[in-house]
Amino acid sequence: MKSLKAEASTLLYGILFLFFFQLLADFIEAIYAFGLLGTSIPIEMASLVVLFSPLLLFAFPKRSPRWVRIVLAQGVLLSRVIEAMLDTRGRMIVSGIGVGCFLAFLPVLLSARRRERPDVSTLGLGVTIGLGLSVLLRVLGSGYDLSTRGGFQALGWGLAVIAGVLLFALPKLEQTRVGQETSAGDERPGIGRTIGLSLGLTSVWVLLYFCFTAPNVIARWTGASYALIVALVVGVLCVFALLWTLASLWPAPRMLAALNRKTVLVWNVLFVLALAGALLAHQIRFPQDPSAYPLFEPPVTALHRVPLWLTLILFPVLLVDWIYLVQELTDPRRSPRVLGASFSLSSLFLLVVVLGQVFTTVYDYIPVVGPTFRDRFWLVFAVPGVALTLSTLLIQQGTVERVSLAPKGRLFPAAMALLGLATLAGVALTAPRPAAPTGPQSSLRVCTYNVQQGYDESGAKNAAGQLELLRRVDADLIGLQESDTDRVAGGNADIVRYFADQLDMYSYYGPKTVPGTFGIAVLSRYPIENPRTFYMYSAAEQTATIVAQVRVGDRTFNVYVTHLGNGGPIVQQGAILKEVAGAEDVLLMGDFNFRPDTPQYRLTTAALDDAWLIKWPQGVDDQGRRFDRRIDHVFLSPGIAVRDAQYLTDPESDHPAMVVELEWP
Repeated sequence: MKSLKAEASTLLYGILFLFFFQLLADFIEAIYAFGLLGTSIPIEMASLVVLFSPLLLFAFPKRSPRWVRIVLAQGVLLSRVIEAMLDTRGRMIVSGIGVGCFLAFLPVLLSARRRERPDVSTLGLGVTIGLGLSVLLRVLGSGYDLSTRGGFQALGWGLAVIAGVLLFALPKLEQTRVGQETSAGDERPGIGRTIGLSLGLTSVWVLLYFCFTAPNVIARWTGASYALIVALVVGVLCVFALLWTLASLWPAPRMLAALNRKTVLVWNVLFVLALAGALLAHQIRFPQDPSAYPLFEPPVTALHRVPLWLTLILFPVLLVDWIYLVQELTDPRRSPRVLGASFSLSSLFLLVVVLGQVFTTVYDYIPVVGPTFRDRFWLVFAVPGVALTLSTLLIQQGTVERVSLAPKGRLFPAAMALLGLATLAGVALTAPRPAAPTGPQSSLRVCTYNVQQGYDESGAKNAAGQLELLRRVDADLIGLQESDTDRVAGGNADIVRYFADQLDMYSYYGPKTVPGTFGIAVLSRYPIENPRTFYMYSAAEQTATIVAQVRVGDRTFNVYVTHLGNGGPIVQQGAILKEVAGAEDVLLMGDFNFRPDTPQYRLTTAALDDAWLIKWPQGVDDQGRRFDRRIDHVFLSPGIAVRDAQYLTDPESDHPAMVVELEWP
């Protein structure tokens, strides 16, 4: 019975932790979406106050009633079910409420009466299960959380129902197995110590949220194999789960049971150094001299990969830290008000670190503060890493010795193994299977499309609508701009992988997300050969261009996809033309941010042809449309024939999709 109760509690916490990760991702993404659209929302932005919901504990000077925990947990469950069905504004408000409920739920849970507190190892198991479920849903959704898409939202509803039933079926959560024995005369822990411990817990959330709940973001940092990264994450989780469960049964895996403060500290230091190294290996030092451009991305060697593999192997230290930090915070001498104040300060830390991550990309739009974050992507990971490491110094050796890392339930490793196998199967099942046309080829359909990070022109999430447009276009070659969704600002989604998997196309994501550029990518029905990325000089937002070769029949095209900065700086277009010079069969496409009446356009058309004007020499299409203010272009080497050219002005994005059909004998 105890084992069954422990496993039910683990499942309950696993679902709550999963929903927290999902709600936090959607909350931050929705807030960023309004900034992306330049929308003024002073009333809705007040929803950020929910991050300070732990102040609720000031209403309970001694212990919080059980009904408060139930209400907060139900708030998390209901928010997750509801917010997935709402528009951007509604999603921001409701997901914010859900995040606030969870941030209050945890300290309320830790301040409960001793007999109502959960077993610490059960909470640790819950985090592990929640993490595994998050990875599985991301993989099955090709970078997007599958449970947020269409009919698959029923998955979220099902999990919410299960958790809701368990919440009421377990009238008293599993009793804490090992607690701190105290007497009435013992001194209460200081608030400084409590703040340090709660900052450590928040740092665990931050690092799991930034990195491991969606392994696709790690793949986009480094350009490493997505399948290998996913396999390592779930493999390491499964091994950790097995060692954890067997820690008290067999001598061989007692390494987890034999941990001490020094071991945990060293483990943390190695993990943080590996994580920072994995990011610094791809952080580029951009020259200040415009003549140094175009600047090609440095090649990635096996040595660059070492910190990445170490990060993936060492990351279970986050779960170990979580267990010990929670155990320290269950001290019954700590008042709810002290916990409320400490967790509220930790919420402020969460907000600052998340904003720092966002600023590494949009620094040019943030006065005064923004430029500080340019080329410092690694820093917003190092800060919570250092905070977490320092917080482990507050863990007492007695706490390490008291915590049992062996859970009561024995189904946990089997459940993790099942999750791992399902995740690996998902990688295989969702992978694209390109089938290039066979036989002689004499035409190529090309599309360039700024997808505004998966939002339509009204600000609604619309990756599915953009996918349907691309299906209708049926292009052989697609250039994407503003496709850098693999960040917290984009909900840690992967719109390039989503399109490539659904369209069964080869893909190359250009600049890695570490340098902080707005994403560009190329998708192709034909193999993409020798893909590379080079950067253009920028005094503001950093820009880049993809160059690759695509062989169509007996003809090889040199493909360039770019996105210039605001105003289409001529120095950036000059760097591109410098690289294009001398190449044959050039296809240069993208969002250039300059119009046909600009010097940049005239400089470009002195060397290349505008595909639109090849088809419509008068600048007017067969429907009488002129597009004099167009900034999305396809430029071609002189002599390439154009069968058709059109702008699709559907509201699926804030940019039209430009489609050009080339032909040759």
